[in-house]
Amino acid sequence: MRLLCERVEKVALRDEAGSYLKSRLSRVQELLLELDSAYWPNQYANPDARDAHYRFTAGELIAQAGPLDYLFVGVGTGGTIAGLSHRVKEVYPDCVVVAVDAEGSVIFGGSPRKRLIPGIGSSIVPPLCGQALIDQVEIVSEARAVEACGALAAKYGLYAGGSTGSTFAAVQDYFARDRPGAHRPGAHCPRVAFIAADRGHAYAQTVYDPLWAQQLRAEAVPPPGVEALAVN
Repeated sequence: MRLLCERVEKVALRDEAGSYLKSRLSRVQELLLELDSAYWPNQYANPDARDAHYRFTAGELIAQAGPLDYLFVGVGTGGTIAGLSHRVKEVYPDCVVVAVDAEGSVIFGGSPRKRLIPGIGSSIVPPLCGQALIDQVEIVSEARAVEACGALAAKYGLYAGGSTGSTFAAVQDYFARDRPGAHRPGAHCPRVAFIAADRGHAYAQTVYDPLWAQQLRAEAVPPPGVEALAVN
């Protein structure tokens, strides 16, 4: 970064949730006051993020995947799910949009906790998330995300990142539970899409490091009966 940027600001203070997000946002506000030419794109509230996914990401998804019954989207800033959910439901109004969040994230009312896998979850509730059309929420542990990344690599040859693993785990766990009519002879086989938002290269020393993953599993605290949440 120092090769590309004249000035690099490094935030080292964790917030009460054990992350750096609130501390970074606080420093951004200070810099906006300090620097006359400063511009902050604000990915948590910028409607351009929502609109880009509405127009482009959703456009590609609809063209390639055809009629959808379920759409699983990992949530961090909320821009992806805000844009996708509106466009997909315009075309397929009965499609069930499932938001995927991480344990320790506060987006959907969870208790804040230190998280190690970036790209999913947040220690704030992003304004863009409130603009999304969400039917259900799946909460995924980081240990489960690592397991799903391994499954994607071993079974499908996909070198996926941590948030992608979380979303794939949500798909697996959601349909592993008993769904009404799912096992009836002649029942409709649903068409399901999930967003693979990151590759595995940035996770080589974490998610794909056996020692790191082993330590993560050892430190993981089993959640007290986490269930899917219905969003009204």
